[in-house]
Amino acid sequence: MFSFSFGTLTLNLTLALFALVCCPGYGEKAFKVHVRPKKLTVKPKGSLEVNCSTTCNQPEMGGLETPLNKTLLAEQTQWKHYLISDISQDTVFHCHFTCSGEQVSASFNVSVYQPPTQVILTLQPTWVAVGKSFTIECRVPAVEPLDSLTLFLFRGNETLHSQTFGKEAPALQEARATFNSTAHREDGHRSFSCLAVLDLLSRGGDIFHKHSDPQMLDIYEPVPDSQMVIIVTVVSVLLFLFVTSVLLCFVFSQHWRQRRTGTYGVRAAWRRLPQAFRA
Repeated sequence: MFSFSFGTLTLNLTLALFALVCCPGYGEKAFKVHVRPKKLTVKPKGSLEVNCSTTCNQPEMGGLETPLNKTLLAEQTQWKHYLISDISQDTVFHCHFTCSGEQVSASFNVSVYQPPTQVILTLQPTWVAVGKSFTIECRVPAVEPLDSLTLFLFRGNETLHSQTFGKEAPALQEARATFNSTAHREDGHRSFSCLAVLDLLSRGGDIFHKHSDPQMLDIYEPVPDSQMVIIVTVVSVLLFLFVTSVLLCFVFSQHWRQRRTGTYGVRAAWRRLPQAFRA
């Protein structure tokens, strides 16, 4: 029994030693490749530091695949640290290592973002009657990625409207949100504003907020139709009386002038007559 067990143990050790000598990867467990950090964000033309590592104890080779400029900052047997430069658009990178003839890679995404720096709110018209409609428009120039942007339109602390943008929207364009509302009496005492929120948490980034300058409406009460008719009638009568008085003054002044001129003409003719004809 003892000799059989000892012989079996000797055989197993011999096979294991043979496998290690002939096949260095024999007995190596399935290895993994890791990227740190996994989700990255960067401004246009920015740079990032990326670490590629593996669980393989003695990788044969490894590296980072990217069409962009990369610089190897430091390395050890199981990891490599890179600097990626001049990132101008969303890109997928690949870290890879080869262990015992087998290659394993890990991918990571880099998102280019441009936070909102200007939020413009416009009210059209700014002078509106109670019960009439007006339009609230919010514009945010040059922001990306648009699918991470949300615009909120406020009346005071009340949210009137919110708008998100799909992935199909082109990058670095002007984001725009509009909302039609009806004017109320209390709107003249409330400010309207717009808030732009760029949420990059799902991409490994931060949340950026930008507010617009508040805008106010000039609200007035509409004049009822009956009052409008009365006002128009009174104005028309006054205008008629004014024109009539002007015409009468002109006519009377002309008549008075003609009478005065005629009397003076008779007197002058009488003086020119000879003394014999005056009797």
